[in-house]
This record gives sequence, structure tokens and C-alpha cells, in this order.
Amino acid sequence: MKPNRIPELAKKYVEYDMIKAYTELPDFPDSRIRLLFAFLANQRTPLLHSELYSLVVSLVQLGMDTHDLIDSDSGRVPEKEMRSRQLKVLAGDYFSSRFYQLLSQAGQVDMIRRISEGVCEVNKLKMNLYMRMKQLKVTAEDYLNQCVQLKTELFHAFTDILDDKMIRVWSELLHGFGRCEVVLDELNRSEQPERFGGSWGYWHVLHEGTEEEKRTLTEKSGEIPFVVSVLAKYDIRSQLADKLKHSVTHVQAVASRIESDKLVRELLQIGETFLRPLLPAASAHGERR
Repeated sequence: MKPNRIPELAKKYVEYDMIKAYTELPDFPDSRIRLLFAFLANQRTPLLHSELYSLVVSLVQLGMDTHDLIDSDSGRVPEKEMRSRQLKVLAGDYFSSRFYQLLSQAGQVDMIRRISEGVCEVNKLKMNLYMRMKQLKVTAEDYLNQCVQLKTELFHAFTDILDDKMIRVWSELLHGFGRCEVVLDELNRSEQPERFGGSWGYWHVLHEGTEEEKRTLTEKSGEIPFVVSVLAKYDIRSQLADKLKHSVTHVQAVASRIESDKLVRELLQIGETFLRPLLPAASAHGERR
């Protein structure tokens, strides 16, 4: 069994011409799925359903992430955009239904329960974060930590089935890779001023900016010239790049404590994937400066 088989297996359930034509799907949760499969397959007694578990949790995560892409604007929208919304709802529901079907066919009723409880907990966390953001009661670090928890909560469904000696390092790496994913997402957002609202940079400026900047942020956070100016003034991209490097260094240090050389190599490779986007971008950024 190979971890890179999971995305290929998932394509059977997520790649449809209708979806490709009218809407877009979120990125496949590659690093978390590779991490999960690596741990499940490297137990003292490798779990029989390692591949199945990795596949179904990827479908559940894609289902939730697809629903998160739905624009909640209640105003009138063009027909194409409305069709895109409808397809996102249907696609998210469909991915979740396949999760139930695949596990029930394999007789994995207990795992259905575990993952379903994880989904419920994720939804609670989303509502809590949403309410705090609406009330402007979130710091940049609060936001980052909450996003990490949202990305990793579902995967805690597998903690109790791992070997006892692996549980602690699994939890540390799950959190670490989740943080890498979140910071990389925020780094990408920092290069898209139209996505600034509600980002890590937004919350950073809201708490570190001048009173005038804070007022402008809450009233006109969508104005591109203003966003570009605060992104540059507070060096948001460099701060996030430093956070990403630190997070990758941390997960690599944790991974190096594992006794299995094979598992260590796989985990180090996952960590390195987060640094690749920084290399050309970092050089270009340095030249501009």
C-alpha cells in the first residue's frame, strides 16, 4: 500500500464533469491524509483498513471543506454563481454519503460513529469561531489556533486505535502539520488582497494597527488600496513565512524522535512539501525589496 494511492482512489468519488464545469472544489487534504496513513500502516500490527480509513476521512474532510466554500450572501446572484452554490451543497453531501456507504460495506460501524462525532465537534468549533469573529473577539494567534483545531479535529477519531507509544507523537505531529497547512493557506491569502477580510493579517492589523487603521479595517476592509498598504506596512507575508519555517522545523524535530526510519523519512518528506512554495516566492520577494 502506498499513501499516494489515496488521492487516486478519491478521484473516483470527486471528479465529475458537472462539478468541473460549474464550480470548484477545495484542495485535497494531502499532508493530513499522508500523516494518517503513515501512522495507521506503521503500527506493530498494521491496521487492515488503513487505506479505507484514509480514503473515507479524506472524503468527509472534502465534504466539509466544500460546504465552507459556499458564499453565504443572501442577495441576488447570477445564475452561474447560483448553480455553483447548489453544486457545492450537493457535492459536499455526496462525499459524506460515500463515507457512510464505504464504511458500512466494510462492517466498520464503530468507525462511522467515531468520525460522525468528529464532524459534530468540528461544526461546534466553526460556530464558536464564527461568533467570536462577528464580535471581533479574536486575536491573530487565537484565529490561527482555532483554524488548526478545525483542520485536525476530525483526525483525532483515530487516536484511540493507535499503539500507545505512538499516541503522543501522533498528536504532536497532527497539530504541527495542521499548523503548517493553516499558515501556508494564510500565506497564500496574503498575496490575494481581495481575500484579506477575516485572514490572519486582518486580525493582526486589527490588534496592532493605529486607531485610524482599525476603524478603516472594520468599515472598509474590502478596499484593495488600503489592504495592499497594510499588508506592506506590517510585513504580513514575511511574518507568515517565518511562522511556516518555524512550524516545519518543529514537526521535523518531533518526527526525528520516532524509532522507525521508514516512518521518519515519510514524515520529513511531508514537512518539506510546505517549504517548496517559499523558495521561488521568497527569492522574488527578496529581489523586489
